[in-house]
This record gives sequence, C-alpha cells and structure tokens, in this order.
Amino acid sequence: MKVTYTARKVNLRDNFKVRVEKKLSKFDRIFSDNAYADVVVTLNKNDQTVEITIHDGAMVYRAEKTMPEMNDAVDKCIDVLARQLRKNKTRLSKRLRTGSIDDLIPQAEDDQLEDNIEIVRNKQIPIKPISVEEAILQMNMVGHKFYMFTNCDTNEVNVVYIRKDGSYGLLQPQFDD
Repeated sequence: MKVTYTARKVNLRDNFKVRVEKKLSKFDRIFSDNAYADVVVTLNKNDQTVEITIHDGAMVYRAEKTMPEMNDAVDKCIDVLARQLRKNKTRLSKRLRTGSIDDLIPQAEDDQLEDNIEIVRNKQIPIKPISVEEAILQMNMVGHKFYMFTNCDTNEVNVVYIRKDGSYGLLQPQFDD
C-alpha cells in the first residue's frame, strides 16, 4: 500500500513513518494492490491529531484520533480501522479479497458483530434548488447533523453536514470516467 504523509505544524521523523507503514502493512492482504493511504499529522498546542484515510477503488476507510503522543494516536487509528473492517465484514467480503478478513479477525469477535442493519424510518424530502448557505440554515433549523439538497449553482444533489469541530462540510458527487 502506498502511503502519503502530510505534516501540519510538525516535522515527521523517519521512525514514525516506518511505524505507520508497519502498522498499515497488516491490512495489505485485505486491500487491492491499487490501495493507498493518506496520513495527516497535525500539532495542536499539546495534542497531536493523526488522520488515516485508506482509499481502495470506490471504498474509503477513515480514522482520526487526537492524543498527547502521535504514536499513541496512530495505534488508536489502526484499532478504529480494524474495527470498521470487522464490523462490516460480511459486506466487505463480497468486494475485497476472499478470506483475507477471516485471517485478520478472530472468530470469537466475529460472532459478536453480526450484521443487524435495520431501516426503521423512510423519509422523503422535497428537493428544490437552493444555495449552500440556505441548506446550512435549513439543516440548523431542523436540528439535523446533515441536510441533502439540490445545489442551485451546479444543479446536482449535495449534502451539507456539521463536522466534529463545529464547522460545516459539503459533499458533492464526483463521477469516475
């Protein structure tokens, strides 16, 4: 897996990069040869945030942790990614290499994480073209964490959402050619 590093307000040492690549190598048998990881390390006063995003085709896996030490944050991110893979094992096994998840996840843990996805409500919403600012206003008025709308500038379906830090995000479709 190819790994790309981004350092914000911090210099990354070679031993940190070796540690990250060693930790990520346990996922090599799960992902295809085209998979790549983006590792972003940010220094915020006394804490260090590590964000790991793994891209494999259309699938994206992401973990972000903030800890006093960046090595501890990497360990927590790897644990979160492993949990994501374990939790979604049945759906992922159809897309990923056969049997590779079984090698990574012990059977005892697998029995506890059965696929219990149930849709309890189906809601239809009118989608009229509005601006991003108006969509954020609508989202805040209904008290949701996200809001789907048709962007009046692009005439495409977009989603605005509230990020953990209180800022806003915008999801826009990108079609592969």
